[in-house]
Amino acid sequence: MTQEPVSLAQALASFTDCWSPRIVTAVNDYDVRIAKVEGEHVWHAHDHTDEFFLVLDGELRIALREPAGERTVVLPRGSVFTVPRGTEHKPSASVPTAILMFEPTGTVTVGDRHDEVPAHVDATTGRPYTPYPSL
Repeated sequence: MTQEPVSLAQALASFTDCWSPRIVTAVNDYDVRIAKVEGEHVWHAHDHTDEFFLVLDGELRIALREPAGERTVVLPRGSVFTVPRGTEHKPSASVPTAILMFEPTGTVTVGDRHDEVPAHVDATTGRPYTPYPSL
């Protein structure tokens, strides 16, 4: 991990894949990941960690399966939300959206339990962001 400032705008401009997060830095044992999202992710749950979302641009919807039933939270640009550990959730975006997430290093994007992973979702622990790939 570089100890140089990272421009989120430049990092987001460096890739086009949706649902394929890039790790831009780390804080203690947590990755700071950015992703472009559009369409639907997959129902999944992280059994051992909460999942933090910050919407940088666009609008993110997160469907939640909670003891009281299903509900959907809507996060416009500038909003944050934390999905509690063990909660089944399914992010989606009807417009191109950019998000930032905090997750423990090594956390798989589709969680510990999930539905079948569609081809457009990258089941990864995050891909490193390389600001100068030609160097």
